[in-house]
Amino acid sequence: MGKKSIEERIQEEAQYLLEKLQDTKKQPFDPTFLLNCATSNIICSIVFGKHFDYDDKKFLAMMNILNDDFKIFSSPWGQLYNIFPSVMDFIPGPHHRIKSNIQKSKKFVLEDAEEHKSTLDPSSPRDFIDCFCIKMDQEKHNAESFFTIENLVFSAIDLFAAGTETTSTTLRYGLLILQKYPEIEERVQEEIDRVVGRSRRPCMADRGQMPYADAVLHEIQRFISLIPLGVPHAVVKDTPFRQYIIPKGTTVYPILTSALHDSKEFPNPTKFDPQHFLNKDGSFRKSDYFMPFSAGKRICAGEGLARMELFLFLTSILQNFKLKPLTDPKEIDITPLMSSTTNIPRPYRLCVVPR
Repeated sequence: MGKKSIEERIQEEAQYLLEKLQDTKKQPFDPTFLLNCATSNIICSIVFGKHFDYDDKKFLAMMNILNDDFKIFSSPWGQLYNIFPSVMDFIPGPHHRIKSNIQKSKKFVLEDAEEHKSTLDPSSPRDFIDCFCIKMDQEKHNAESFFTIENLVFSAIDLFAAGTETTSTTLRYGLLILQKYPEIEERVQEEIDRVVGRSRRPCMADRGQMPYADAVLHEIQRFISLIPLGVPHAVVKDTPFRQYIIPKGTTVYPILTSALHDSKEFPNPTKFDPQHFLNKDGSFRKSDYFMPFSAGKRICAGEGLARMELFLFLTSILQNFKLKPLTDPKEIDITPLMSSTTNIPRPYRLCVVPR
């Protein structure tokens, strides 16, 4: 998830995104679609080994499914369905679209998997599907193997579901916050100009020399607390915790916001302030309370990929464009539109002006 080859793919996608932003010609636009396309294409390169144009019909259909699922899961309907699935099956509502969306997603992945089989070279796997197919063939006589076509399909769907909307929503929220605080945007751009300049693309090696930009990215993730409850887990055995015993099989929700908004670790936690991640000398300050990707052995598998995308996409955008809000920055509302399974930013439009 954090290899050099992935960094190069993100850099290439960032250039494609910059071209699309240039095409807006300083006119107002909603960044949701372009950011979704960019992050989804990174997953496409990993799973399918290819890049889709932003107007590809098959690609757009998959994007619409992911977007719809994310909205449903973020709504009260999605929360209720997640907690009381057997009851909600009998109650009408938008949550019933989830099953049909899964069937559409399965078809999308299966079609590509069939194409892969006809051109597969076991000595030179191109992507996730190739690697999975090779493993399936190696274990075809093992009746208990996890490498089945069903698991291939759902593993690919999981990668899309977990790796597209989360990263694009974080970027979208970040751009909204930076519009409200233009002085922070300017300071990040000054650091980009000093460390990277304008003649080459930002790379991950730059991050160590850019403590302020790194602090801003951390603060965006801390402030928005994108997945406030984390992802549900279950304990595999009776587990002592302080004065309690958590029985085997109990579902546990790690409330990540309690750490991300801890007032002792982050003074005035409801205020957006990059100083939360900076020492007095301006160097970057790490914090054990920073856990937007959860914690422990079952932490988000895509953390390395997401951190790489957030840094490269955001610095590439700010290297080339100045964000221009359509209203007075003081009037921009950065409280979430919806706060449940996820924190969703309010819809907005902006202009990007070439620097």
